[in-house]
Parts: sequence; C-alpha cells; structure tokens
Amino acid sequence: MKKTVWCVLGCMLFFRVLLPSPVFAQRRKLTIKLASLVPENTPWGGALNRMADEWGQISNGEVELIIYHNGVAGTEVDALRKLKLNQAQAAMLSSFSLDTIAPGIMTLSCPFLIRNNAELDLVLETLKPEMERRISEKNFFPLAWSKVGWVRFFSKSPVFVPADLKSLKLGTDENDPAMIDAFKAMGYKMVPVAMNQVLISLGSGMIEAMYQSPVNMAGTQAFGVAKHMASIAIAPFMGCIVLNQTTWNRIPAQYRDALKQSAQQMEAELSISIQELEQSVIKSMQKNGLIIHEINDAQQQLWYDDVGRIIPSLLGTTFDRDMYQRIESIVKNHRGK
Repeated sequence: MKKTVWCVLGCMLFFRVLLPSPVFAQRRKLTIKLASLVPENTPWGGALNRMADEWGQISNGEVELIIYHNGVAGTEVDALRKLKLNQAQAAMLSSFSLDTIAPGIMTLSCPFLIRNNAELDLVLETLKPEMERRISEKNFFPLAWSKVGWVRFFSKSPVFVPADLKSLKLGTDENDPAMIDAFKAMGYKMVPVAMNQVLISLGSGMIEAMYQSPVNMAGTQAFGVAKHMASIAIAPFMGCIVLNQTTWNRIPAQYRDALKQSAQQMEAELSISIQELEQSVIKSMQKNGLIIHEINDAQQQLWYDDVGRIIPSLLGTTFDRDMYQRIESIVKNHRGK
C-alpha cells in the first residue's frame, strides 16, 4: 500500500515538473489594449487591425493586441491617464497629447510653420529621433508615427483673409488649450467644443467656423453646415502610437524588433494612403456641396504675417522655443534651395 501511494505521488510530481503551471501559462500571453479615437472604418482603423493580426502571427500568439476604436476607451486625456495606470497599455495620441508627455512636440502643429508635405517629411526625418527620445525619457515607448492630414479652415461663410475669420466664432477642441491661446492672441473669437459636438455646435450657431482636417470634417459630416473651405493649409496634424514602457519591456525580447518593424511598415503605408485619402475626401465633399476658396499669394502672405507678428510672444509658453527654432531653420533652408 505504501509503495502504491509513493508511486502515485511520484507520478504526480513528475508530470507537474513536465507540464507548465497555470501561472506560467498565463504569463505566456501578453494582452495589450490600444485606445484610439479614430473610427474603425478609416485607413488608420484598418491599419491598426492589420497590425494587430500581424503581431499575433509574429509572436506565435504570445502578444495579443486589442484595438479599442472610435473613442470607446474615452478621450485622449482618458487614454493618457489609463496608460499611466496600465488600464490601457497603448494609445494612438495626437501631437497635442504627446506634448503633455514631452513638451515641444506640439510645435510641429504651430500654424504655418510647416507648409507642405515635403517640409514635413524633412522635419520628421531630422527631428523624429529627438522627439522619440523625449517620449522615452517619460517612460513611454514611441512605436510608430501617423500623419493625420492638414488642418484647414471650414466656415459657414467664405474666408479669404484673417479679417474674414476674425469676425466669426471659431470652434476648437476643448482639450487643446495651447492652440486656443495661440489663436486668441491673434484676435480670434475662440469657442472650445467637444469634437463629438462639432456638427451640433455649427448647426446651433454656437460656432461658425472650425479648423480641422478634411478627413475628420467628412467623417462627422460637419462640412454640410460649414461648407466653405479655404485652400490654405494651416498645419500638419500628427499622431503617434505609444506604449507604456512597462508593457514594452514585458514583450519577449525575441519579438520586439519584428513587432516594431510591423508598426513602422504600417506607418510608411499610411503616409502614402493618407495623402491620397485627403484628396479623395475633398473631391467627394465638393460633389456634395463643399465650396473651396483658392487663396492667392497676397492673401496667403497676410495669414503668414498675422501669425508671424504674434509668434515671438508665444515661444517659451504655448510653443517650445528650441523646437520652433530648429523647425524654422530646417524649413527655411529647404525653401532657400
């Protein structure tokens, strides 16, 4: 009898050594929740879904990336708070939210500082390592950047020069105090609004104009009310996927390079598709009533001068002085060629 008992106990111990414990099995799979305000039925949403599938394949199922599209995880402020608490492990953040992590990044979106895609590509090529270093120093891991398009003025009446816009109530994201301050300093009537209330605010007359990307205006159908678009590009709108550093460190080392390469491939593909999408969206909105007002060179210079006179007072407060001067140097050298 004793011999039988010892045999049974020995077998149990043998199999317990060979088979992974429940705790070990649980550790084998890392689930990463990624918060995104971007609608799933957009190029960004589709790209995030493909990246999630690739990550599962690359890691043999050990890393599961779950995308929470459409802002279901809350605003960017909520996403950032959840990142810090590890309630979410990753998020797609705009340059405005990134600036709260690493001050200076929002300077990319300073009005009329960067004026076209060629300048933007050159600035990113030069300064992206510096921006990523700043993010990393705050215990976040910058995974991939995304161009979201060019912000433009949409209004209920035609806008050609600054004076036209200053007579209107200009809506802006309530979570973007830096841009509110910048436009207020230039004499604009700023009205903070929640981004999911733009259409209602335009319809009620609470606001009469917006600065927003064409893709977002099309997505919310707000162009049906603010049907006038000035052709001048105000600023590039950027985003970046970030993970909290703890989560990135928990990813098995043998997968990290391949996972990052997958994300950067998505970044490269989006860079091309967003430009194409923006032009396609603008054409589609035109067919549905959008009126584009071409800004001539003289009118364009009025916008540049209007911003230029106030910028010195915003450096060191609204915008990072060092980052502004570095971007300005890059674009001026490019324009001088």
